[in-house]
Amino acid sequence: MTTAPRAEDMNDMLDETDERRFPGEAHSARKGDAELFLWRKRAPEGSPRGVALFVHGSSMASQPTFDLEVPGRPWSSAMDYFAAAGFDCWCVDMEGYGRSAKNRGVRATISDGADDLEAADDVIAQVSGPAPLHVYGISSGALRAAAFAERRPHRVARLALDAYVWTGADSPTLAERARKLDFFRANERRPIDRAFVHSIFNRDHPGTAEDRVVDAFADAILALDDSMPTGTYVDMCSRLPVNDPARLTMPTLLMRGQHDGIASMGDLLDFFARLPNPDKQFTVMPGIAHASFQQKNYRLVYDVLREFWTRSKPVYAQNA
Repeated sequence: MTTAPRAEDMNDMLDETDERRFPGEAHSARKGDAELFLWRKRAPEGSPRGVALFVHGSSMASQPTFDLEVPGRPWSSAMDYFAAAGFDCWCVDMEGYGRSAKNRGVRATISDGADDLEAADDVIAQVSGPAPLHVYGISSGALRAAAFAERRPHRVARLALDAYVWTGADSPTLAERARKLDFFRANERRPIDRAFVHSIFNRDHPGTAEDRVVDAFADAILALDDSMPTGTYVDMCSRLPVNDPARLTMPTLLMRGQHDGIASMGDLLDFFARLPNPDKQFTVMPGIAHASFQQKNYRLVYDVLREFWTRSKPVYAQNA
């Protein structure tokens, strides 16, 4: 007979021998006449830490990113890990991705993504309760998450932005991507294949991810999509900045991979300096390139995020 772990013990239980997998629940949200796919995972003993929302990037749907299972890779699913850590975990496929609607010709811009997150939030609040969310977004998902947080600051308890870019200044990834900007503007979708998925892991610093993990990631992505909307690429190459740090009033974590080429250090430090809440953190993650949860050092990423989401609230705060 096993005893359910106490909430205060949950952060100490997540070693490799304690790996657990939880059943998922499919939900749906309506955005106009489009249906969005939501995926939920939680531990049967409850979620004392609160509700978490994971926001995917430009080139993959939500489940491949956050609920990827790879045999022999403990806690490969971030959703399982954070469910075991005491969170009620949700993710959503943006319109145009994965199991969400793809029939309206929506380009899935950053603003469109914020619309999707508002629709998802309405469902999450009904199902999981009205408590504010712990939000994590990666790459363009970080831009989407920040845009949502600007619109609904009362709904975000703590915000984590991974592989974020603010103005795009001195970004090698965006400089290379902008060479195809005319194509992205002229087309609603762009094709992807296995070679493209591998390029995500080879463009900055080859060797930060295991080939078997990248292959499993590619399998999961390509099982759902063979093309992706172009909206976030156009936004990131020609319309930055799309977020205002002054409007992100909640505690905010900025996560940068050591080798990530999506943003320059100066761009991120300038953004970080403008965040108004003194409960903020900038973390550089060693050995990490762009797709954090699929890297060899993914457990380090989990540690950074878990610590930020579960840290104690300050008992003293001085108003400016």
